[in-house]
Amino acid sequence: MFNAINITTVQVLDQDEAVAFYVDKLGFKVSNDVDMGFTRWLTVALPNDPQRHLLLEVPGPPALSEEVAGQVRDLLTKGALGVVCVLTTDDCRKVFAELSANGVEFTQEPTEQPYGINCTLRDPFGNQIRVNQHT
Repeated sequence: MFNAINITTVQVLDQDEAVAFYVDKLGFKVSNDVDMGFTRWLTVALPNDPQRHLLLEVPGPPALSEEVAGQVRDLLTKGALGVVCVLTTDDCRKVFAELSANGVEFTQEPTEQPYGINCTLRDPFGNQIRVNQHT
């Protein structure tokens, strides 16, 4: 029936700040940046996986009413929206060291799990991103 997941939405409060984080700190590339008049369609992708994108979307109309958008923004800043994506790597500890040195906030240091090693970081808006190294 379906072939793949192509786009996953990540709620952000400021798209320019999101680009600075996802592109400049995490190494994503902007794949689409389109002013649609009523919204800005902004996606990023990993350079080695250009078929999967994160849509960096500000909560608001037309997708959400202002009231609901306000509630989403409140939950976002509290980190209550859960994990937005899981990134894989060959060396979780190296990613942790490099990103920590670059000012990225981690909420969990690299931890041994039955399936490998993982850690958790937060973007500037409160979204949780897991980093997994499978063994």
